[in-house]
Amino acid sequence: MEESIIKFLFNPTIGKIVTLFVGIAIIWTIIKVIQRNLFSKIKEQENRYRAKKFSGFLGYVLSILLLTIVYSDKLGGLTVAFGVAGAGIAFALQEVIASFAGWLAIMFGGFYKSGDRVQLGGIKGDVMDIGVLRTTLMETGQWVDGDLYNGRIVLVANSFVFKEPVFNYSGDFPFLWDEIKLPIQYGSNYTMAHEIILNAGKLVAGDLTEKSQETWRHLQNKYRLEDAQTEPMVSLIANDNWVEYTLRYVVSYRKRRITKTALFTKILTDIEASQGAVKFASATFHLVEAPEFKVNIQK
Repeated sequence: MEESIIKFLFNPTIGKIVTLFVGIAIIWTIIKVIQRNLFSKIKEQENRYRAKKFSGFLGYVLSILLLTIVYSDKLGGLTVAFGVAGAGIAFALQEVIASFAGWLAIMFGGFYKSGDRVQLGGIKGDVMDIGVLRTTLMETGQWVDGDLYNGRIVLVANSFVFKEPVFNYSGDFPFLWDEIKLPIQYGSNYTMAHEIILNAGKLVAGDLTEKSQETWRHLQNKYRLEDAQTEPMVSLIANDNWVEYTLRYVVSYRKRRITKTALFTKILTDIEASQGAVKFASATFHLVEAPEFKVNIQK
């Protein structure tokens, strides 16, 4: 009995398994201690997140390296076994492999990063976490109007970066061009209407003109792009019912709804103060009376 126990304890296979488990436990204990005592003191959220993700990735690399060292004498047999099983595994785990490849593309291709607002797989939201297989989003929109959180957390497979377009609202150019349309009644003072709308645009959204223009110049140096107007601008068209003014302006991707509210409030106040010189138009309907019929009855 004692001989069997001694043989079991000094068995090379058992020794390697114990070494492997102890080594992995030590690696992850050190990483957790570093994350808790060192990385938690990083003030910037983005840098703290990146440090934790990198340390986790380093833990996996060290664990695989330890496994390779412990079983280095059997790598030849393992290579053959992995080669035989590889084809079946690749076929069975196509989506998993595609998601892992998507993760590599996201990490090294700059598709998006944590904190960006994106639309991925038909879902729009802010990136909470980028995992090896899935990206976690805090969803915006759906039953909630505007670009506001609805409270739903969505997991999207990383493979979608190869299947559908990835819309990034906050990448190299964290601004959006937005528009509001205003119907003005025929016979209004068109020059005054233009000034009221343009002044509101400059007052509410004009502070981003220089910032967005500078960012756009950096994009022009990096990519082939034409010069774009970032200052608020007003255009108009005349249709059958009214004169339609369009205010185009640059806004931060996080403040579209707030900016629209401020613009409409300013424009409405100034138009009401014009004492009828500028009037909003509304749809009108003209009811046509039925024609008069004359009926002669002969006996």
